[in-house]
Amino acid sequence: MTGTEPAAAGGAGQAEPLVRPACDDDADGLIALIGACFADYPGCVLDVDGEMPHLRAIATAFARRRGRAWVAESDGMVVGVVGVRPAGEPRTMELMTLYVGHAVRRRGLGARLVGLAEAESRQRGAVRMELWSDTRFTEAHRLYEGLGYRRLPETRALHDLSDTVEFHFVKALGA
Repeated sequence: MTGTEPAAAGGAGQAEPLVRPACDDDADGLIALIGACFADYPGCVLDVDGEMPHLRAIATAFARRRGRAWVAESDGMVVGVVGVRPAGEPRTMELMTLYVGHAVRRRGLGARLVGLAEAESRQRGAVRMELWSDTRFTEAHRLYEGLGYRRLPETRALHDLSDTVEFHFVKALGA
């Protein structure tokens, strides 16, 4: 699956979101999506210019780091996003920026986006995927663990406006 196939029927009469490569023009939709996701968590602040400037030109930002990003669209709105880029270790990629909008959660879109990032990583010769996730994002942690990611004991503090502490997850990528 490339993620750009025509939409199949989704739940409740809705078409499945179309997944396509992200472009820099997606900025407003990405900011709205991630802002809505952050609003679910007390103290979680979206500071685009200070902490997430890549959202203003996501395709360019990921390309600069030899990565790639995709968005999911439904009815002309950005409802999901994921990115992947090389990590610090050989043959390891980092899953980043996975967000799924409220209206399309629990319908397989998050798993579909992760699968797309994993397929890209395998195609690049990666044997391992890692990711860091805010300790507050328990719903995402369930998704990652259900997809075979293992949470490591270490955490990292970002010292950002949201006072973020993140869990570290890893997964071996099979052929």
